[in-house]
Amino acid sequence: MNKRAILSVYDKTGICDFAHALIERDFELIASGGTARMLRKVGLPVLDVTAVTGAPEMLGGRVKTLHPAVHGGILARAVPADLAELAAQQIALIGLVACNLYPFTETIHQADVTVEMAVEQIDIGGVTLLRAAAKNFARVTAVCDPADYDAVLAALDTPADELHFRRELAAKAFAHTRDYDTAIAAFLDEVNRA
Repeated sequence: MNKRAILSVYDKTGICDFAHALIERDFELIASGGTARMLRKVGLPVLDVTAVTGAPEMLGGRVKTLHPAVHGGILARAVPADLAELAAQQIALIGLVACNLYPFTETIHQADVTVEMAVEQIDIGGVTLLRAAAKNFARVTAVCDPADYDAVLAALDTPADELHFRRELAAKAFAHTRDYDTAIAAFLDEVNRA
């Protein structure tokens, strides 16, 4: 039922091996721009996000995954009403989200960074993907750290322990997005005081 994964990563460390292992576990992969290109380059089958949404990437890549075909598939609960609503809209469930964010903190520590440069490194879609997956940890695995890929695969192979692990990953994802937003707020506060 949850054999669909969306991969949208800035840090591509280990993503090809992880994607290959997901395919071996019968996952269908969906990926955004650079992640999709990298997976195709190593010969892995992947659906572009645009094929799922039916909408092009917009605004220079600012809008890619923000679409009901993505977030409905992530946020739907495994209850008849949600499943019927998805079916009526022809939206498939997504059971795993692997996403890490634009390097905002690294960017603001560069010499001569401008506010405009920093703003372009504020991730919107990635944060939304992670928060949606983490909210629905009862059914969806939220992966924000490449260091967790092996543990995720092990949990997929031992479903008895999977719910507890998904809950741990959800807490990690919410902490990650909290820290990300804290860094953005602190940067903007500093700019405002300058």
